[in-house]
Amino acid sequence: MTFLTLLLKEFSLELKRKSVLAGLGLYLLSMVFISYFAFALRQNLITPLVWSALFWITILFVSVNTVAKSFIGEKRGLEIYFYSLASPAAILISKIVYNFFLCAILSLSGYFLFTLLLNNPVQDQGTFVVTLLLASFGFAASLTLLSSIASKANNSNILMAVLSFPVVISILLVTIKITKNCMDDLDPSVSYPPLVMLLAIDGLVTSVSYLLFPFTWKN
Repeated sequence: MTFLTLLLKEFSLELKRKSVLAGLGLYLLSMVFISYFAFALRQNLITPLVWSALFWITILFVSVNTVAKSFIGEKRGLEIYFYSLASPAAILISKIVYNFFLCAILSLSGYFLFTLLLNNPVQDQGTFVVTLLLASFGFAASLTLLSSIASKANNSNILMAVLSFPVVISILLVTIKITKNCMDDLDPSVSYPPLVMLLAIDGLVTSVSYLLFPFTWKN
């Protein structure tokens, strides 16, 4: 079974269980509306730093809930069936690409909702969107492996939340720094070093996931 076949399988399954995607969209919408209602009467309190914190907290929680279902939500015994048909590498890459697609769509939707309801202090839109996409890929690559590990244990949802924090904190630290540069309307070249660092983190977590996933998959 090839990577493309597995990727198409992920999309076809998602179309059959539209309630899951709708639930993630509702979760995102609820978090944005809570932030909006919390500051509805005091819009002056939403400084650029507060906006950045609210935005990335929202994106983080949505991404964790999105990627967690990669392996945790699958039926028991299904992995044995796929193990006999496809290589671990093909399964992992298809999951990462699919989760990146979902995270990117939800992140861009969250950005649109924040812009619509909580204004938008970001001046350098292009650099920020690139940062958002790189962060989405980093979340997808790292959390997919953690989902496979957590699915092997009891209380997998709790374990997923515990394991994800130390992994994604490095991504968040870089993205927050780039976000501040974008809000201050600095020259895009100022953000190039942290963007390269973010790209390197994405490459690192993808490589580690690629190397470790066959061992977790066999167990």
